[in-house]
Amino acid sequence: MKVCRGLFTCLLLLCGLGAVHAMDVRHDVPYGAAPQQRMDVYLPSQPRAAPVIVMVHGGAWMIGDKSNRGVVEPKATHWTQAGYVFISIDYRMLPEANPLEQANDVADALAYVQKHARDWGADPSRVVLMGHSAGAHLVALLSASPSMATSRGATRWLGTVSLDSGAIDVPGIMNSPHARLYDRAFGSDPAQWRQASPLDRLDRDGLPILLVCSSKRMESCPHNRSYAAKAQTLGVRASVLPEPLTHGDINATLGEPGGYTDAVDAFLRSLGLP
Repeated sequence: MKVCRGLFTCLLLLCGLGAVHAMDVRHDVPYGAAPQQRMDVYLPSQPRAAPVIVMVHGGAWMIGDKSNRGVVEPKATHWTQAGYVFISIDYRMLPEANPLEQANDVADALAYVQKHARDWGADPSRVVLMGHSAGAHLVALLSASPSMATSRGATRWLGTVSLDSGAIDVPGIMNSPHARLYDRAFGSDPAQWRQASPLDRLDRDGLPILLVCSSKRMESCPHNRSYAAKAQTLGVRASVLPEPLTHGDINATLGEPGGYTDAVDAFLRSLGLP
C-alpha cells in the first residue's frame, strides 16, 4: 500500500500519477521572520547527498506564490525523479519590499538551504538557483554579483538558470518605452536602476548562468545576449537558450520531456550534477 505524505503528494496519488508517489513535501518551512519568507521542500524518495534546485517564482515583483501552477510542476516531478531536492520559495513583494530587498530574501533563503541541506539528505555544495520572470531577474542579479548573497551568509552556489528574466538590462528598459509595472518596481532613480540591473552588476566574480529567453518576446533574447557578451569579456560563463515559447510556457513546460528540458539538464550536467 502506498502511503502519501502531505496534501500535494496525496493529490498526485489520487490522480493516479504513481510515478511521483514517493515525493515527500515539507510545506512552509520558514527562512525568515516575515510571513512571506517561507519555502516548500520537495524530496526524492531516498535523498543522499542530493543536488538542490531553489526555484524563485515570478509575478512582476508584486504577486505570485511558490505553489502556483507552472512554478512547481512539472519541474518538481522531473527533478525529484532524477534525485534532486526541489525547493520553491516565497519572498516579500512590492510595495513592502523593492527588487533589491527581494534579492536579499532570495539570498537569505539560499543561505538557509545551504545551512539545512543535510537535514533533507542534500549536499549544500551542490545548489543551483532557478527563477522565472521577476524571479529570474532576482536570481540573475545574485548570479551577476554573488557578494549580494555571500554578504548575507550564503556561500557560492554552482550556477543559475534564468527563465525569461523580467529584467536583465534595467537602465535599457527604463530608458525605452516600457510597461508601467517597471516604474512601480524600479522607480525613477538611474542609480537604483543600475543597482538592480544584472547587466550592470555583472563582474568577474559572476557565476555560470543559463539564460533562457522567449523568441516570442521582442526584447528578451537581445538583452540576454548582451549579458552573455559582457560575461564572455569578463571570463564568466554564460549561455543563451532561445525557445519559441511564450513567456508563461517557458516556465510551465520546463520539466516536460523534450529538447527544452534536455538543454537545461545538459547545463546542470555541465556543472557536475546528474
